[in-house]
Amino acid sequence: MSVRITLLTLFSAAFFYTHSAFAFKLHEATIDDIHQGIRAGEVTCQKIVEAYVERARAYNGICTQLVTKDGAKIAPAAGAVRAGVPLKFPSETIAISKVLPEFNKYKGLTPDFGRMEPTMSDPSVVQQYGMVVGIPNAKQVNALGVLNLRGERSVSCKAECDAATGALPAQCPQACEEFRKYPDALEYAAELDKKYGRNPDTKTMPLYCVPMSFKSVFDAKDMRSTGGGDVNFAMDAAPRDSTLVARMRAAGAIIYAKANNSEYNGGSGDPTGSATVQNPLFGRGGSRETWGGAICNPYDTEKETGGSSGGSGVSVAANLVMCSICETTGGSCRNPANFNGVVNLVPTKGTISFTGGIGANPYQDRPGINCRTMKDAATVFDAFRDKETGKYFDGGDPYTAWTRITTDSEPYVNSIVAPGAGKPLVGMRIGVVREFMVKHTPALSPVSDGINRELKVLQDLGAELVETLDPQYPDDPAIPNMEFGFSEALAEIVPFHMPEVLHWVKDGKPEFSVDGWDVKSRDYLVAASVHKAPWPANLDIQRLVGNPPQDPNAITGYTFAYDFARYLMLRGDSRVYDWKTLNQNAKYFSDVRRTAMKNWENKAMDIRTNATTYTMKRREVLRMATLKVMEQNQLDALVSPSDLGLAVKISGADDPERFGFGYGATMGIAEVYVPAGFVTTSYPASFKLKADGSGYETVAGSKALALKNPMPFNIGFWGGPGDEAVLIKIGSAYEAATKHRKSPRDFGPLKGEI
Repeated sequence: MSVRITLLTLFSAAFFYTHSAFAFKLHEATIDDIHQGIRAGEVTCQKIVEAYVERARAYNGICTQLVTKDGAKIAPAAGAVRAGVPLKFPSETIAISKVLPEFNKYKGLTPDFGRMEPTMSDPSVVQQYGMVVGIPNAKQVNALGVLNLRGERSVSCKAECDAATGALPAQCPQACEEFRKYPDALEYAAELDKKYGRNPDTKTMPLYCVPMSFKSVFDAKDMRSTGGGDVNFAMDAAPRDSTLVARMRAAGAIIYAKANNSEYNGGSGDPTGSATVQNPLFGRGGSRETWGGAICNPYDTEKETGGSSGGSGVSVAANLVMCSICETTGGSCRNPANFNGVVNLVPTKGTISFTGGIGANPYQDRPGINCRTMKDAATVFDAFRDKETGKYFDGGDPYTAWTRITTDSEPYVNSIVAPGAGKPLVGMRIGVVREFMVKHTPALSPVSDGINRELKVLQDLGAELVETLDPQYPDDPAIPNMEFGFSEALAEIVPFHMPEVLHWVKDGKPEFSVDGWDVKSRDYLVAASVHKAPWPANLDIQRLVGNPPQDPNAITGYTFAYDFARYLMLRGDSRVYDWKTLNQNAKYFSDVRRTAMKNWENKAMDIRTNATTYTMKRREVLRMATLKVMEQNQLDALVSPSDLGLAVKISGADDPERFGFGYGATMGIAEVYVPAGFVTTSYPASFKLKADGSGYETVAGSKALALKNPMPFNIGFWGGPGDEAVLIKIGSAYEAATKHRKSPRDFGPLKGEI
């Protein structure tokens, strides 16, 4: 008897230990947590989606208020329905004199004052137009513009037009008959539960029950897909999924929400033309769209979110979704991850198909992945393979043909380094790119210094570091110098491939010079290429990844105009099918956006473009230089900051010396970014009224300010095309050793949350 009791006791203890060792919690959950929780019977897929809907209801509201002439209150207003309730807009406004100094002396054009207006797509709901600012401590982020919930996921087929049963009401578009057959996120989750219960096939469906958001520019057949724009399509849901949405769906993901973005992929600015701005905006706007509104940073809701994929970064950071698919043309994946404290994996250009998305520049546009952990990002990356072929290739995107030589057959998740792995980077050499750490202004010091401190972690993990030399960055005696750096590589490659760079003019003077040499001459180019003449100190990798000087004689390509027109033609909507019909059926959140979109419509595109030719040549040169530096120094990867700048206030001043690190975008290379800590000090820029009162200029900050809300920053690991596996290894090893990811304070678990 005693033996039996002992055995039963041991069995009970073992059962209790096994059962209690894991308790599912939604907040900061990983993909593995979801799968383990379902298998343990602690949660169902439907309960998970319901919990995310509750978080959207609690945290996904409006976080900005209007900037008005006098700061007077306005009438309360309701917007589109999200998570079952209408958006509520604040009645409080802020006077423009509190945003712009000496506004009483301003003599320029009337600013685009904030106001509430009906939307074009649905005049029964309103949205904010004109200038806005972030509300302090708003505890809302406005990251998700459309949730895949029946009755609210489409304006064309809203309410009774999206009813799952019964006859289609006579007033509903006929297209809704097919649309309403698609289950919404909750219904699909219930179907998964019914079919698989506690035994999901995660080998076939590695993203089983993973609620994901997608940057608004990616089409989905079961959700409003307008690129974030307030455009009144005949049918606002796309006729078919974009390839990446289809592949996530096939991998078992919950196609849960569209993430707000800078509408139409940022819109690529104003190409100039006959349309001119009558009511200007002031300050850095951050990610904003006319339909969804402006997005706020969860770590400080007065501040912006980074590039145009702001909603992707924020929705992951605030635990509104598990992972999100972003898009980058310049830094639109990297910056939202950096400013919002999440992981970002951007594969080599062409690895993830762009078919079914609104692009800004087809040569540079790339989807990327935002998650809270490296393992989740690698799991999502693996899921992009075609289920039948096991490859990333997509016949609709010619760039994916490169995957023949840039992708591995082994799962990328196998490269993940588990916590406690000792010194997993022993034998690896990593190059520190000091050109991207130069502190041109005091505002760039906090992140630069933070990254420099984090390099010690890589050494502790066993990596051998070597650094480039830059005359504006002090040599670190603790890290050996590269024997062959980027300046040497560019000296060998630029003279033949891009000699026109040496002809650049800045402020009316030659931008590059070398004492005793005519840098535009053949003699100099030959001598520089064999290292018998000095290379211009200011012609480094940082300069070359930047934009060339404006040339009034250049023939530009207007890639956005081309790509958007192509997208509209392929979509085949009966009402909106070209630039003219787009603008006829759309509204824009500001006069600046209206002007830009009208000029894109009217701009005659010269097919003799040399702008695209330049970007193609630059990519080839920078790739060659990078690979030569890596090979000559036997490097496995390179490391640098994600961005030296910090998030600024919405409609706030930005440092005029700030520059972006567009190395990944210009080269189309593999990149991994991992949370590297928080900064507690900033040097905020400010507005200054011009002497004649005609406008405002920005002044770089020189005085340190202690941040009430510490802001996150990321470290970047990058390499050549196809280097994803090694970067995932380094990034995950660093992540496991540091655990810098911290969820934003005001977006914690809800009361009673699973």
